[in-house]
Amino acid sequence: MPMATVSPSWNYTLHLPHDPRAPGIARGALRLILAAHEMQDLAPTAELLAAELLTNSHRHTEGPYALRVRSAEPGRLRVAVWDTDPRVPPGFSHPAAPPPPDSEGGRGLHLVQACADTWGASALSEPVASKGGKLLWAECGGGGTR
Repeated sequence: MPMATVSPSWNYTLHLPHDPRAPGIARGALRLILAAHEMQDLAPTAELLAAELLTNSHRHTEGPYALRVRSAEPGRLRVAVWDTDPRVPPGFSHPAAPPPPDSEGGRGLHLVQACADTWGASALSEPVASKGGKLLWAECGGGGTR
């Protein structure tokens, strides 16, 4: 039987409890997913994007969250994190300014925007998604534009 020349699109969702171990577990799952789909070359960037989005959800929300990983075209990856809070971080609707050098935080969304090819956010209402909340996403691979 001949091999397919075009990879079909795929996606995974990992539901996570509000637990300090959850972001690390999610990054481990992301590494396994990328290895299974022979996309290890995207792992450093994808892990950074996932780590920042997951940490943002863990630190700024009280409920569960989820990591969503999708590839709709070969060599391109979308990393997204859903959480229960519908408020989109102010720096995510437009390019974020870097934080002051002596600041202890505030670099996460700036890093996402600097490392991703494209990024965005969606506030989700109850009729659209049964749990509402928001989805922050970032894409890498395939030479996209910022």
